Amino acid sequence: MIRVQKVRLYPNQTMKKVIDDLCDYRRYCWNRGLALWNDMYDSSLVLDDKKLKPSKRKVRDELVANKEDWQYQLSARCLQLAISDLGKAWSNFFNKAMPDWGKPEFKSKKASRQGFKTDRAKIINGKLRLDKPRGKTWYDIKFKGAKSLAGDLKVVSVYRENGKYWASLPFEVEIAKKNKTSNKTAVDINVGHFNYTEGKVNTLPNHLKKLYKRIKYYQRQLARKRIVNGRKDTQSHNYVKTRAKLQRDYRKVANIQHDIIHKFTTKLVSDYDKIAIEDLDVKKMQMTHVASKGLQRSLFGYFRQVLTYKAEWYSRYLKLADKYYPSTQRCSNCDHIKTGEDKIGLDGNQKYKTKHNEYICYACGFEMDRDENAVKNLLALLD
Repeated sequence: MIRVQKVRLYPNQTMKKVIDDLCDYRRYCWNRGLALWNDMYDSSLVLDDKKLKPSKRKVRDELVANKEDWQYQLSARCLQLAISDLGKAWSNFFNKAMPDWGKPEFKSKKASRQGFKTDRAKIINGKLRLDKPRGKTWYDIKFKGAKSLAGDLKVVSVYRENGKYWASLPFEVEIAKKNKTSNKTAVDINVGHFNYTEGKVNTLPNHLKKLYKRIKYYQRQLARKRIVNGRKDTQSHNYVKTRAKLQRDYRKVANIQHDIIHKFTTKLVSDYDKIAIEDLDVKKMQMTHVASKGLQRSLFGYFRQVLTYKAEWYSRYLKLADKYYPSTQRCSNCDHIKTGEDKIGLDGNQKYKTKHNEYICYACGFEMDRDENAVKNLLALLD
């Protein structure tokens, strides 16, 4: 299995210049490749000739054949991996089921995050060594944050954000199997919390809400500066300082959320052999500005992604309920399904004046918390 560790890099001035150059080169290769890909794709449509359709190999060979002299001073793998990722992005464009569906876009040098990839990096004496071109002074890079360096190192992603350098180190390792428990559970996913058979996990704690308030404040400050200064806004030192604070708080939010989800998913795969969750269509659920913001912050997709690969690691059975399965509308006592005006919505039920978190069965009179009722319905799928 592939296990990824995110580490903080501490390069010296020489290696900072090297990383910055490779980040710029990666962006250059992506943009050149995307422009060529678009031209080939448009030509195949206009001439109605499938042989003219672009591919990773065609685009890569064209860029390699037309290399400038300065490109030979930089890693060749940077170009090849950039075109490989471009090919994956184009294949995702034709699959609307992908979470990042959309046509590939050009990379901007103004983006706060810049990075590159290499499959020739090594760990030497606890330091990261990038592939060295001929005739250049080179140094190994110190890093912190890795729990273990065991396993074979795969494609490393190095990136710069807010003046700091990071790397994702993927190691191919053998995962120790967990003992069987013969237990099963179900997880009902909600905005702000997850419900399961043992209780509730809060995904939006108070300290996270405070960070979101601070993020909102910084966003308003930046917007005000853009209105006042126009195109010169990014050139001011105050704008750069405020943007750095905003990026810092966004990173804190991501770390807190990822920590909550990783701890919860680890508990699930450790304590249960069978797990049922909902297969939610998040894009269609984003009906209003308020609802979409809550869905964005709840990281439904990330939770499913992490739980899926951990279930595969430890040989746990993960059941995905169909996106149209009425876990909220079904009565766990008599199996009656609410339809029409009887349904529970975001504001409860207007016909019977019930609240959003209340479930009252109009067939048998059964009363229960709405989320607990949904957990029982999902749990029934494992029988």
